[in-house]
Amino acid sequence: MVAHFLRLKLTLLGNTLRRSVWQTVGLCFALLYALFVVGSLVIGAIVGGGMNPTVTGHVITLAGAVAVVCWWVVPVFVFGVDQTLDPQRFTTFAIPHRTLVAGLAVAGVVSVPGLATALAAGGSAFAWWREPWLVPVALLGAILGLASCVVGSRAVTTVLAPLLESRRYREVVAVVAIIPLVLIGPAIGWASEEIGAVSRETTDDGVTVSTDGSLLAAVVARFGELVAWTPFGAPWSLAAAVHDGAWGAAASRFAIAVGTIAVLWLIWSRSLAKALVTPPVGGGRGARSKGLGWFGRFPATPVGAVAARCTTYWIRDPRYAAGISIIFLMPVILWLPARSSGNLDVLLLAGPVVAWVLAFGVSNDVGYDYTAFALHVATGTSGRADRWGRALPVLVFGTAVVVLVAVLTLALSGRWDLAAPLLGICLGTLGLALGVSSVASAALVYPVPKPGESPLKSPQGAAMATMLAQTLAMLITVLLALPLVVLGIWAFASGSLLVGWVTLVVGLVEGALLLVLGIRMGARTFDRRAPELLQQVQSFP
Repeated sequence: MVAHFLRLKLTLLGNTLRRSVWQTVGLCFALLYALFVVGSLVIGAIVGGGMNPTVTGHVITLAGAVAVVCWWVVPVFVFGVDQTLDPQRFTTFAIPHRTLVAGLAVAGVVSVPGLATALAAGGSAFAWWREPWLVPVALLGAILGLASCVVGSRAVTTVLAPLLESRRYREVVAVVAIIPLVLIGPAIGWASEEIGAVSRETTDDGVTVSTDGSLLAAVVARFGELVAWTPFGAPWSLAAAVHDGAWGAAASRFAIAVGTIAVLWLIWSRSLAKALVTPPVGGGRGARSKGLGWFGRFPATPVGAVAARCTTYWIRDPRYAAGISIIFLMPVILWLPARSSGNLDVLLLAGPVVAWVLAFGVSNDVGYDYTAFALHVATGTSGRADRWGRALPVLVFGTAVVVLVAVLTLALSGRWDLAAPLLGICLGTLGLALGVSSVASAALVYPVPKPGESPLKSPQGAAMATMLAQTLAMLITVLLALPLVVLGIWAFASGSLLVGWVTLVVGLVEGALLLVLGIRMGARTFDRRAPELLQQVQSFP
C-alpha cells in the first residue's frame, strides 16, 4: 500500500507536468538548483570532515537543526504548498489508518524539498570518511533527521488545520511571515561582520592580527553542543558524539530523536483520524457592511472605480500587503550594513528602492486580478481608464511614502545637503517605473498566487516566466533611470547645490513624462490584448 502511495504521487506529478510546459521547465530549474545547493553542501561537509571533523560535526548539527525547524515552521506560513495527496481525499476509501499515515509520510519525501533534504542528509554522512565506521552512525542520524522533518511537518499542519482554514489567520500570517524572511539575510551578514571584527585582535604595537578563526570555531562548538540536546539537532549529532567517545551522550541523543519522532507520529495520527471524521469547514460569519469604502471616496467614473478597487487590494489583499511590509523594513535592512561599515550614506538607497518596489508592484496587476479581470473585459473598460485607475493609488499614496522614507534616511544619515537630489531620484524613479509597469502589466502576464493563497507560494511553472518578465522590466527601468542616476551621483560627489536642484527638476519632469507615455502605450496595448490577457489569466494553474 505504501508503494501504491508513491506511485500515486509520481502519477499526479507527471500529469501536472504534462498539463503545462512552464511547470515542467520550472520543476527542472528547481531540481537543478536543488542539486547545485545539495552538491555544494555535501562537498563542503566532506572537505570539512577531512580538515577538522569536530567543527564539521557541530556545523552539520546546526545545519540539520535549521532544516528541521524550516520543515516544521514554513508550512504554517506557506499554506497550500503541496496538496497533491490531501488526506481529505481518502476519507471515502477503506484504507487502514496506520497504512494511510505511513503512505503519506513516505510520499511526503517525493518533492523537491524532500529529495534535497534526503540527499543532503545522506551526503553529509560522508563527512566522516576518514573514520569509515562512523558513516553508518551518521546515516542512521540522517534517516532519523529526515523522519523528524517529514513527520513533524505533517503533524504541525494537521494539528493547525482548523486554524489554517481561517482566511483572517492566513492574511495576517502571510504578512507577518515576510518580516523574518526579509531580515534573515541582513542579520546573518551583520552577525558575520561582528564575529569577524571580534576575531581580529590588536596587539600592543597597534598591529591587527587574526585569531585564525578560533573564536568562530568556539562559538560554533558552543551552539552545536546546545542544539545537539534539542529535538531539532539530536539526530544530526549522533556521529559527532560517537566520534568524541561520548557514548552516554550518543545514547541520550538517540533516545531524544526517536522519542521526538514517536510523539510527533502519535500527534499526527490522532489529529489525522479526527480530521478525517470531522474535517475542518472553512468560512465563517461575514463581516457587516461598512458602506462603500474607497468606492465612496473616489469619483463615480471608470478611472475612479478601478482606482477604488486597486486601493482596496493594496490595503486588504495580503499579496500586496507583503510588498508594503518590505517597504517599511527597507531602512532597517540597510541600517545593519551601514552600521557595520560606518558609512551611513548607504541608508539613502532606501528611498529609490522603495519607489521602485511600489511602482513595480503593479507590473502584474492583471495576473493578480485572476478571474476578476473578466469584469474589465465584459464591461468594456477602456485601456486609459484601466491604466490610470491602477496607477493613481500608487502615485498618490506612494509619493507620500517615498518622501517619508527619504526624509527619514536623510535624518538618520545627517546628509540634509542631499535632500534635493535624493527627492529628485526618488520621485523620478517612482514616475518612470510606474510608467514601465503600466506597459508591462498589459504586455507581460505571468502566474502569481491566487486570491486567498499565501503570497509566499510560487505557482508551479511560474519561475521562468516570472524571471524573464521581471528582468526585462527591470532592465528597461534601469536604462530609463540612468541619466537621473548619473546626475544624482554627480550631485553627491561634487556637493554642488545647483546640480542637486537640477537633479530634482529633471527627476520630476522625466518621471511625469515617462509616466504619461507609459500609461498611453499601456492603454493601447490593453485595448488590443484585453481578450488575450483574460484567456492567459484563466489558463493559469
